[in-house]
Amino acid sequence: MNMVTRTLISVLLAAAAAVTAHGDHDEQHVIAGPHQGLWYNTLPGDGGTQADSVFSGISTFGRLPYAPCLAHKDINYDIAFIGAPFDTGTSYRPGARFGPSGIRQGSRRLNLYGGYNVPLETNPFDSWAKVLDCGDIPVTSYDNTFALHQIEEGHYSILSRAPKTDAHKKGPSLAGKTLPRVITLGGDHTITLPLLRSINRAYGPVTVIHFDSHLDTWRPKVFGGSPSDVASINHGTYFYHASQEGLLRNDTNIHAGIRTTLSGPSDYENDGYCGFEIVEAREIDIIGTEGIIKKIRDRVGEKNPVYLSLDIDTLDPAFAPATGTPETGGWSTRELRTILRGLEGINLVAADIVEVAPAYDTNAEHTTMAAADALYEIMSIMVKKGPLSVLDIEPAKETSDL
Repeated sequence: MNMVTRTLISVLLAAAAAVTAHGDHDEQHVIAGPHQGLWYNTLPGDGGTQADSVFSGISTFGRLPYAPCLAHKDINYDIAFIGAPFDTGTSYRPGARFGPSGIRQGSRRLNLYGGYNVPLETNPFDSWAKVLDCGDIPVTSYDNTFALHQIEEGHYSILSRAPKTDAHKKGPSLAGKTLPRVITLGGDHTITLPLLRSINRAYGPVTVIHFDSHLDTWRPKVFGGSPSDVASINHGTYFYHASQEGLLRNDTNIHAGIRTTLSGPSDYENDGYCGFEIVEAREIDIIGTEGIIKKIRDRVGEKNPVYLSLDIDTLDPAFAPATGTPETGGWSTRELRTILRGLEGINLVAADIVEVAPAYDTNAEHTTMAAADALYEIMSIMVKKGPLSVLDIEPAKETSDL
């Protein structure tokens, strides 16, 4: 055996010994070491948020933990984020199918400094609530009817399981159970119809706070001409259908931020038949944000279960250009966030944000960041209210399939 052969054998034996030694250690021991603090650390202060780089890792909302909730029914939480990447109900600019991923990208720095919400005096990332990002509902882009069914069933799967907190306590659902809250990332506004169908299965009719520049209660023959039953359900008619299906609590619902053109005054009359009151965007110049907040709170009441649907085109295109049907004359991001914070204390059971179409955004991600910040406020008021078991809700009389 020559020297070269002996040297090669020695190297191979040393490598084998190293592999064996490595196999004798668990994963944590391998990761551990003098430099572990460089990779995993926590911020000082009350929050203790993990402080690895906000631009690293996969994108979840606010860099929350991800869990495949639809694939595993034993995963529980108090608040879940779920995406609904659907945009084949639009009338102008498509692209909101990329909204969920865009909003997550825009949310990456929400807890950069720990996540504490100063005006609301709470930290939604570090509270009693277990909050997860459950990924997206698989949605087909070839069949609207089937896609809306997928969204309803996917949402209901996330909504109808026991929460992490107070699962054993009586709650406001039709079956008397305490349920988690679900925040849905759209998607165009058509998705709100299957989401309300899911909510109705759990709570019966609910009160809706609708932030938008458009009414979205148009009769199908007025909006789109309704050439078929499939085409009659779109992002301008879904509240008409929700009203017809009995998903809304009568005379407690409200639009905020409206400034669209109409087919005529009869559109407003039809909107009233659907059970909505209207707050025009321009009213903020007269009554201010406090006046807007008062109108909303007076309308929805203290004991109704509330669903909040936020179209990003509530904001002026100067603040949110990346949307399907932009309308000038809208609110600023600051004004919207102030109004959202003013809803603290209402019985908010679920929410969605829709019509974010990242392809039309600026390189600075104005729209996706604005959407993420609005959801941060919504998430904060949910956390500050406490588990749904504590809500004082007027009971519904319908039966449930929970």
